[in-house]
Amino acid sequence: MKVLHIITGLGVGGAELQLRLLLRHLPADCDVVTLTDAGTVARGIVADGTQVTDLGMSGNRDVAALPRLARLIKTGRYDVVHTHLYRACLYGRIAARMAGVRAVVATEHSLGDSQMEGRPLTAGVRALYLAGERLGRMTVAVSPAVGQRLNRWGVPRQRIRVVPNGIDLDRFRFDPAARVRTRRRLGLPDSAFVVGGVGRLTDGKRFDVLLHAAAQLPEDVTVLLVGTGPREQELRRLAHRLGLADRVRFAGEAAHEEGGGADGVPGLPSLLSAMDALASPSPEEAFGLALVEGLACGLPVIYASCPAVDGFPAGARADASYCPSDADSFAQGLYGLRTALLPRRPAPAAVRHYCITRSAERLMRVYASVVPGPTPEVNPR
Repeated sequence: MKVLHIITGLGVGGAELQLRLLLRHLPADCDVVTLTDAGTVARGIVADGTQVTDLGMSGNRDVAALPRLARLIKTGRYDVVHTHLYRACLYGRIAARMAGVRAVVATEHSLGDSQMEGRPLTAGVRALYLAGERLGRMTVAVSPAVGQRLNRWGVPRQRIRVVPNGIDLDRFRFDPAARVRTRRRLGLPDSAFVVGGVGRLTDGKRFDVLLHAAAQLPEDVTVLLVGTGPREQELRRLAHRLGLADRVRFAGEAAHEEGGGADGVPGLPSLLSAMDALASPSPEEAFGLALVEGLACGLPVIYASCPAVDGFPAGARADASYCPSDADSFAQGLYGLRTALLPRRPAPAAVRHYCITRSAERLMRVYASVVPGPTPEVNPR
């Protein structure tokens, strides 16, 4: 089976990293087109052995990109076109139709009740999304919560399939040597209780709540923020105003493997090993992948929204606690974790529910359901 993945950009982000990980495990012949920003993740995908084409779109209204994309799809003779993120879903579905490919799948990675991909939802955004959706065959939701939101928008249930995000469980196993090494590199005392926050530094992630909570906690509590984004300078100023300048570390953009980060930043597995707890004050998440990665590293997690945790099998246990997205509540929850001083635990069995090989298998079944006629041969990578 030959599949073309079309994505808006390939800088570091949850959807972008998830695509790279999927490509390593999908038993199909895959190529990738990025509409713009062939950044860090694009270089990683190429290093993994998958071809990436940068379409070089100049902006959201660069309609001249459509015929170029359609020609690329037609020339490649793809069985399936799979689109990721809003702009790529719109342009990719139209171009696939122009190229005569009707087996079009789209993954909705980041749809909340009031925002999509970190931006406010408007009536116009929703109308354009639904118009484009009708040009495809199936929409993949990364969690049941996202599937329900799509259905409330008007996407028929029979056109929605839930394929959860997945992680490489072995990669995120706790590493005590990496903990010591990473703490020394970041200037974190062995005695510090390190609370991590992982994600884009945007308004929606509400890391300001985490900083306000830390200001109420004892001085041995340090915050480690992993990620970059438009609110980084604002968060740095807030840390100074709250008297936390020495108790907050901004790690920057981290890769999912060691040695792949910008400016020598330790990989995310090492950064998670350096933490004692992981916090997510974001009140509106589509999945919550960072929290699953934290659980896989044996961390206790505290969250305001995490469909991934809500989606664990019935009876599954994980060290994850819900907390309202306000500073007082997070301070109370984190103080309880600090006081408990529990030893690092193995990853809970529940995280195996989100093994990347399982996600890849479910996605292949979606592909088979949309390809007309006999199922094309699947070519192991």
